[in-house]
Amino acid sequence: MRILFTGPAAAGHLFPMVPTAQALQSAGHQVLFAGSAPLDPMRQAGVPTVEIGDGSTLMEAFRRASNGTDPQFVTDGNSPEDAERLAAGGFAEHSRVTIDDLLAVAVDWRPDLIVHAAFQAAAPLVSAALAIPAVVHNFGVMSGFGMVGRLAGLLSDEYRAREVEGPTTHTVLDVVPASLGGDGTGWRVRYVPYNGGGTVPRDLVARGSRPRIAVTLGTVVTAYAGVDPVTRVIAEAASVDAEFLLAVGDTDLSPLGTLPANVRPLPWVPLAQLLDSADAIVHHGGSGTMLTAAARGVPQLILPQGADHFINVDAATGLGFALRASGGSVDAALLNRLLTDDGLRKAAATVQADITDLPSPTDLVASFEALR
Repeated sequence: MRILFTGPAAAGHLFPMVPTAQALQSAGHQVLFAGSAPLDPMRQAGVPTVEIGDGSTLMEAFRRASNGTDPQFVTDGNSPEDAERLAAGGFAEHSRVTIDDLLAVAVDWRPDLIVHAAFQAAAPLVSAALAIPAVVHNFGVMSGFGMVGRLAGLLSDEYRAREVEGPTTHTVLDVVPASLGGDGTGWRVRYVPYNGGGTVPRDLVARGSRPRIAVTLGTVVTAYAGVDPVTRVIAEAASVDAEFLLAVGDTDLSPLGTLPANVRPLPWVPLAQLLDSADAIVHHGGSGTMLTAAARGVPQLILPQGADHFINVDAATGLGFALRASGGSVDAALLNRLLTDDGLRKAAATVQADITDLPSPTDLVASFEALR
């Protein structure tokens, strides 16, 4: 089979697709990824790539959708409806400029199947126009089908211009167990963390002599807020008997002042590997971070910032494997609870088992083949 993957230029949407693409590729199928610049994340995954779109970034698309104003990512807590509406506007604009290129790639390469991120709105149109089966590849807790419909509505003029009635989707792939949500109308697959390449410090391959807490803000938050969301966490770290692994890449750390002796800044380290040596994690609530930690069975403290973070933290606290706080309310007592709460740790182990019990990406190869 020839299988065309496509998604927006955002790691949180692309990374969950990588294990699926790699499984199909390893099974002998031809895989091609069509995406907007930058393409480095997919090139590093060993997946052949082709660029579509006009070269503009996702942030530029959000500015166009907001009449030139800078997008507001960090909020005090949008409702799920507000968060989805704001996201849909930017991603629809990001997808609009890829429609012609994606259509041309599909015509030229003749795929048997299209697998697309829910937020790539050009793919359902192309699938419908060329009568190619399509699979929505979800990235987390929220509904992919719902977003496909919302985005199609925003691009209704593009459908009319190509005389296409509306999006056609043959199934959806959830990367979460039923306990966490998703659409639940198609397939479910085990969440296999993919965080890109990176060098793991030798002493972080195994656990240390004292507890470790990883602290990260993912790939988006720091572009808007720097390290501000974890300022209080780092200040309180000095009062906690643990090593804090500050994994924020090359983000400017100067707003944190002099770091406590037990805070260790790290370069880019693949999160799944980092969590193999950690006892807990503090993070922003992004889907990739939350699910990577859940797949490793690590208790979480979530400081939601924007986007789907509030949806995710509700799901995580509802199952008891995460605590929730605002950045300014974190104190040493809360961080100690993160390390010592037995109920939190048992809930994390339960969710980890739920994830492990799902079929692996390799197990689903035959299901993809049946769509041909």
